[in-house]
Amino acid sequence: MFLLLAVSFSGHAQVNGNANPPRIIFAYGGQFNKQFMQYVIKLTKKENPKVCFLATATGDNANTVLAWYAACEDLPMRPYFQKSYVASYTEPKTFEENLLSMDAIVVGGGNTLNLMAIWKAQGIDTVLKKAYNKGIILSGGSAGSLCWFQGGTTDSRPKELSIVHGLGFIPTSHCPHYHSELLRKPLYFDNILKGKLSPGYAIDDKAGIVFENEKYIKSVAIDDKNNTYYVSVVNGVVDEKLLPVTEIIK
Repeated sequence: MFLLLAVSFSGHAQVNGNANPPRIIFAYGGQFNKQFMQYVIKLTKKENPKVCFLATATGDNANTVLAWYAACEDLPMRPYFQKSYVASYTEPKTFEENLLSMDAIVVGGGNTLNLMAIWKAQGIDTVLKKAYNKGIILSGGSAGSLCWFQGGTTDSRPKELSIVHGLGFIPTSHCPHYHSELLRKPLYFDNILKGKLSPGYAIDDKAGIVFENEKYIKSVAIDDKNNTYYVSVVNGVVDEKLLPVTEIIK
């Protein structure tokens, strides 16, 4: 499991010279793929942008990293990979030096609970906050989308899905894999209804949401079968609102 508006993103091309660049997160529901990476490139508004992959949630698994480079092959970007499990004498740059030099950061899926623990231990969570405020595009799916929100449910612990807390850059809850994993939707409903999770955004595997400055901007998808939703409680009943997809990613 992996862990990715007729609206203008004006000003992002001036990240290095703009004191207040827009803070943009592109969250998608499932695995990264070539289409999602193309959209990340588009959001940077740069030619040949530097895009860095974090595979913390799979323990920097080599197959995950190879899949990342395969997804980026032949795209107009410069792909990088930042290890989270490091030996200091082999790393020429700090996490901050490397990640803050990027145009976009993509987080892969896997174990969200372990991802959060490692990021906090290594100070990567603080670096990502700096990247967000700097206007570097933050993106990812599954654990790589859940990490940007207040929290949601995860399969990071044995036996059953449980609640995990994210970085809270987007001040709502989140549910990836909304229709592809049968337990996700009913458990999300139950947690929101009982107040264990705040209202939030649910995303199918091949759909995504763009947020700017913590606000919902638009929904996109790879096909017309995947969607995004806002789930809340209205008059004591769970309310699922379809968020129309306004752009199909080619």
